Amino acid sequence: MNLEYFIASRLVTAKNHKSSISAPIIKIAIIAIAIGIIMMVIAIATGVGLQEKIREKVSAFNGDIIITNFDDNQSEVSVVPISIKQDFYPKFTKVKGISHVQAVASKAGIIRTALSFEGIIFKGVGKDYKWNELQEYLVAGRIPNLKANLNTEVILSQYLANKLDLKVGDKFNTFFMKEGGNGMPNLRRFELVGIYTSGFQEFDSAYLIGDIRHVQRMNKWSPEQVGEFEVFLDNFNQLKEKGEEVYKAIPSTLNSITIEEKYINIFEWLKLFDVNIIVIIVIMIIVATINMVVALLVLILERTQMVGMLKALGANNWRVRKIFLYNAAYLIIKGLFWGNLISISMLLIQKYFGVITLRPENYYVSVAPVSISVPAILLINAGTIVICLALLLIPSYIITKISPVKALRYE
Repeated sequence: MNLEYFIASRLVTAKNHKSSISAPIIKIAIIAIAIGIIMMVIAIATGVGLQEKIREKVSAFNGDIIITNFDDNQSEVSVVPISIKQDFYPKFTKVKGISHVQAVASKAGIIRTALSFEGIIFKGVGKDYKWNELQEYLVAGRIPNLKANLNTEVILSQYLANKLDLKVGDKFNTFFMKEGGNGMPNLRRFELVGIYTSGFQEFDSAYLIGDIRHVQRMNKWSPEQVGEFEVFLDNFNQLKEKGEEVYKAIPSTLNSITIEEKYINIFEWLKLFDVNIIVIIVIMIIVATINMVVALLVLILERTQMVGMLKALGANNWRVRKIFLYNAAYLIIKGLFWGNLISISMLLIQKYFGVITLRPENYYVSVAPVSISVPAILLINAGTIVICLALLLIPSYIITKISPVKALRYE
């Protein structure tokens, strides 16, 4: 243990007498560091958690990349069929990082009950549909069994089920217009076997999910014709890069679009959370640093005689400054310890008990999601220590102005 660290440890552990000015200021500095860490860790965990949860929901209902026919012009319903005999289906081997490809088809219709009616988009899915992505949003009933023969089982959102006064087990009529709009509409009688809620008004107010073979029959398509393909990625952070690769890999008659491009308003809104997180981090570090600067200045002024004595014994300015910087580092680490302990505890409580709830119509989720990232927490702690100590070099410069002769006379 070197001399500076020994003196600093004695300085920190020395019992403050009642008249000490530095005692309450040091406590305030530690509390400021702790509060700053709590705010930064919670801001990052909740901001990133919300972003990830919303991305998961959008991806669950649309895939990460959507491949359609150019003639559909990004329509919500399938107009021109696509053959499933594609090089990228069912396995997209030309582009790495793709976990799953599924074929779907959509058709507009109207659900009619004894008391009400609602316009919907029937999303037809097949045996390859990735139901596990929607399983967590199911609030009642079960997933339709589409692996056997054509059946009438469907799932509907809680929003539409409430408006239509439907519950699991009910059967209802749905009308679909024929191609060209001529003749009587197609009638299908479906059985509601499951109810989901996503929190997205765009999805909950529109989608009825069932067997793709209904769409194929009504559109007079063959079993080898579908409306579009939904592509899922292993890593969402590579969405832009993989989106370009997929576009280049598919035939020229097809078009691809990422969910960021399709739902640009949602993802632009999500990017605002990054700005909020940065602002909170900057403010918290500034507040913590100011408190540490004040604490260090008071500590230096209160220990002026000690500084003079060390200089009289031959210690140079930098060695004396290091004593106080070691002391400041101890106080910072103490504040970090309590800040991390409290913030991580709060995040774990929220993660497993969902104490804080949100309005789904505003935030697309009913419970505030959290994402606890150990590397992010370590980076926050390391950054706080480095920035605070770097800025504390400035006030510690006052030590170089202290004269040993005057300091030893000071009382």
